[in-house]
Amino acid sequence: MSTILFVVTGARTWTLADGTAHPTGFWAEELLTPYRLLTAAGHSVAFATPGGATPVADVASLGEGDVDALAAIPGLSSPLVLAEVEPAAYDAVYYPGGHGPMQDLATDAASAALITATVAGGRPLAAVCHGLAALLPARTAEGRPIVAGRRITGFSDEEERLGGLADRAPFLLETSLRELGADVDVAQPWSDHTVVDGLLITGQNPQSSASAAEALVSALS
Repeated sequence: MSTILFVVTGARTWTLADGTAHPTGFWAEELLTPYRLLTAAGHSVAFATPGGATPVADVASLGEGDVDALAAIPGLSSPLVLAEVEPAAYDAVYYPGGHGPMQDLATDAASAALITATVAGGRPLAAVCHGLAALLPARTAEGRPIVAGRRITGFSDEEERLGGLADRAPFLLETSLRELGADVDVAQPWSDHTVVDGLLITGQNPQSSASAAEALVSALS
């Protein structure tokens, strides 16, 4: 079976436009649901973060039993150092969201290089919600944005507004992806919406975690 690398934010706060440090991390559902579906399908999962930082879940994302479930996942508390990862060692790469990626993965060179290598190598790449912030710095070998001309989805500007942080966000994900030439397809806020463009799989929000993971399982079969 396959081995999937989960690239998880190491950020614990998101610096807003007014300088406020907004507590965050990864979104629990966006890690737990794909982890469960992929491992149930017989695949293995490894974890990496910028600098090998121990990732934390956004407190707002934690439901009953989530703390214990996350603590039981092998390797999550001791992830690989992202810059030391060998892209070809993994059959696919997945980015869960939470606002954390807007802080670190949105500008992380090692993450961008991993994405470029994964796409160029013809391996599946999946991201959900704010995990798509990791696509922003990624470029092709020719220097074009990796998302240019690709049909994708991601956390919408409207969802950011409904969540109450749009006015203080240093940038909006949907707008930023469009500015790079992506064909961003967003559905109604909080609806399950996953877009598959070849081996690029993207989910709009936490509600899309399962459908994005199922698309990744299909891509690996």
